[in-house]
Amino acid sequence: MTNVEIFTGFDVSMDHLDFCTLDGSGKSSSGKVPFNAEGFKMLLRKIPSDSHCVMEATGPYHLKLATWLCKKGYAVSVVNPLVIKHFSRMNLRRAKTDKADARIIASYGQREKPALWEPPAEYMMKLQQLENMLDLQIKHHTAHKNQLHSIEATGMADPFVRNELKKLIQHTKKTIQKLEQKIADVIDNEHKSMLKNLTSIPGIGKKTAVALIVATGGFSRFDSHKKLSSYLGICPRIYESGSSVRGRSRICKIGMGRIRKHLYMCTWSAIRANKACKEMYARLVENGKPKMVALIAVANKLVRMAFAIAKSGVKYQPA
Repeated sequence: MTNVEIFTGFDVSMDHLDFCTLDGSGKSSSGKVPFNAEGFKMLLRKIPSDSHCVMEATGPYHLKLATWLCKKGYAVSVVNPLVIKHFSRMNLRRAKTDKADARIIASYGQREKPALWEPPAEYMMKLQQLENMLDLQIKHHTAHKNQLHSIEATGMADPFVRNELKKLIQHTKKTIQKLEQKIADVIDNEHKSMLKNLTSIPGIGKKTAVALIVATGGFSRFDSHKKLSSYLGICPRIYESGSSVRGRSRICKIGMGRIRKHLYMCTWSAIRANKACKEMYARLVENGKPKMVALIAVANKLVRMAFAIAKSGVKYQPA
């Protein structure tokens, strides 16, 4: 968090970026530059050197701009697009243009003073790219298997289609194995001790531990287990209002679905092998909680354990 009063909001797209600068007196200036090296140089002449730059997380596009601004000495914040969306609604903004979006992002920065962003380590970028490719290959592998099952169920499967699908299934399987090994090698080089400590928790396997390390940047992106649980999308969402509205509590699935699946599988192992999780699950079920609610509570407990162990650097202790 900075003490500056000048904030520049950026709306980043593939071809260009719109920006809007707001100072402490409410004055504003805006513009548009191409999203390339020449456009970046133009920014140096258009935005104040003491400006706090704010942008949405937009995949590869924001990363290039944010990294460049950091190297030039600017304070940079990267914000979840959902936060900006809700902020815009709260301020009753109706216009939806790149220019208007840049201004609302600048307004958000000026009002909320978001935390500063730091460029990720090179190995973390490599891990994220490997994880993204792995996720895509797993989806393709599942789709090919489902398609093969579907045509064979008809009893009239074309031999050519069947053989081609089997080749694709075999190819994606080998690719998945290679990617998993690459990810394991990077983790082994950078976070060998952390991986060993995380897998000492009964119920957390190597794949889940690796996924948590990648998603959290080696547990450096979060300062509390609650924020991590929220990011992963396993926090309960309460739906109540007044005396008449009493909706069922559900998990807030704004997060990473693949890790949620890993954690869900881990809960079944945890309620058998992890004493603390086993006792929690039994207590909740005995008190009348649905089994799914109890499992989500166990998943949250595993995240708390993982967070504490990753931060402390010690192995799991049953006591």
